[in-house]
Amino acid sequence: MKKVFATLTVLAMLTFGSAVVMAQEEAAAVEEAAVEQVDEAAPAAEEVAEAPAEEAGGVVALHKTLKTKFIEGGAGFMALTLVTLVFGLALCIERIIYLSLSKTNTKELLANIEAALKQGGIEKALEVCRNTRGPVASIFYQGLSRYDEGIDVVEKTVASYGGVQLGLLEKNLSWISLFISIAPSLGFLGTIIGMIAAFDKIQQVGDISATVVAGGIKVALLTTLLGLIIAIVLQLFYNYILSLIEGLVNEMEDSSISLLDIVVEYDAAQKKK
Repeated sequence: MKKVFATLTVLAMLTFGSAVVMAQEEAAAVEEAAVEQVDEAAPAAEEVAEAPAEEAGGVVALHKTLKTKFIEGGAGFMALTLVTLVFGLALCIERIIYLSLSKTNTKELLANIEAALKQGGIEKALEVCRNTRGPVASIFYQGLSRYDEGIDVVEKTVASYGGVQLGLLEKNLSWISLFISIAPSLGFLGTIIGMIAAFDKIQQVGDISATVVAGGIKVALLTTLLGLIIAIVLQLFYNYILSLIEGLVNEMEDSSISLLDIVVEYDAAQKKK
């Protein structure tokens, strides 16, 4: 998972870095298209070409506005805040991939285990669990491997190993929560720095005017805005991840009860023989 996290982080940074180059290429393409449209003689053709040119121009204008605001907020400080988004998203994507791969068709797995117990006993059921991916199959394997020690031991093993699997599902959530907290905190720190800069200018000039304090207040507002946006985005991913974990945990608990019922039934059949 560390390799996945590192790969996702590098991809995120490359994507962010290439966005500027792509926008510049788009701006050059728009300018060339505009020159060609002026040379065209047919008015109808010009009207048709104006719509995509205006749309592309709007994208370029938005990019320029964001770039300008990014620089006005302090490129170094804004970039530091943006780093929390890059690492936070990398962790979120890693968790979503891991949790998606952890899903198991528990009904099919339980049916296969029940059939394996009837055909080949515990060893056959263990083989089914080994060949199935996901935390549910791992819990079943640990429980069935203790069958010789009694049903009570199987139940305790299933409960204990379920806690282990829950810990694996919740891995890195604390880091995501940390980035959610850091992003607005850095924004508020930028607010303080901007206000200090504004008061320094007031002290130097000796006059309280909108022109004097506008720069510092702008820095304060822009950094706070960026921090809050990052926190909101990461919070949405965080809640989605929690919903995935909750679904997997409910599935684990429900299927564990069904497994114990199957094992009890198998044990009773073995004792009758």
